[in-house]
Amino acid sequence: MPLNVLFMGDIVGKPGRKAIADHLPALKAELKIDFVIANAENAAHGFGITEGVAQELYRTGVDVITLGNHTFDQPETENLLVSDWRMLRPYNYPPHTAGVGYKAYPLPNGKQIGIVSLMGRLFMEHNLDCPFQASRKLMQDVRVGEGVDYLIVDVHAEAASEKRCLAALWDGKASAVVGSHTHVPTADTCIMDRGTGYHTDAGMCGYYNSSLGMGFDGALGRFEKKGKIKLEVAEGPGTLCATFLTLADNGLCTAIKPLRVGGNIIPEAR
Repeated sequence: MPLNVLFMGDIVGKPGRKAIADHLPALKAELKIDFVIANAENAAHGFGITEGVAQELYRTGVDVITLGNHTFDQPETENLLVSDWRMLRPYNYPPHTAGVGYKAYPLPNGKQIGIVSLMGRLFMEHNLDCPFQASRKLMQDVRVGEGVDYLIVDVHAEAASEKRCLAALWDGKASAVVGSHTHVPTADTCIMDRGTGYHTDAGMCGYYNSSLGMGFDGALGRFEKKGKIKLEVAEGPGTLCATFLTLADNGLCTAIKPLRVGGNIIPEAR
């Protein structure tokens, strides 16, 4: 039986969480979704995540949360990464960082799905292990059909070139490589030569009449002047942006498409 997986891009504040609460239950029923992954590094008022926000997302139907460069914005996250087995920080964080960046999860069909959270370095933080070398190390033990039945890689990165090259490295070894971080849904969903699904960025779950989910007042201020200028989450109807994947029994991708539901962004072509 095929496995249907939904990957939701960066959740930004309350509008993003509300979009998920409003639309995810219906999507799960309509598309017969078996497993849901959400990047939630901006879910707590735009900066990091808290236990309360994580529990809210789990109640709406999220199975696993991945994070990124805002992982430690909230003081409670370090303990949360140790106690919450459904939350992953980037795998290529330095050794001895709290939490893990890869974990396998049981599925109702008796199989296992592995989830990897990776973070890019180009135009990002530099105190990271190389995502390419970290990938090579991990794939010695974990790949589709070896260690797990399915494998999804979230690449939280700025540059499309870096995401593409990481996807090429994982092609045939992962079910799909899906990007996050830029908060903009890209139009390049495809299945790569060896059967791995690819999407440069799933997009943001949040209010799109904004600067990446943040209000224009603070965002404009940061461009036009110096000083300590606070960003606030933009309030408005949120859009759920995601990547929908269908995976075969061999763990590889047979179908991939973007989803854009609700809010003020134009829905994907059906």
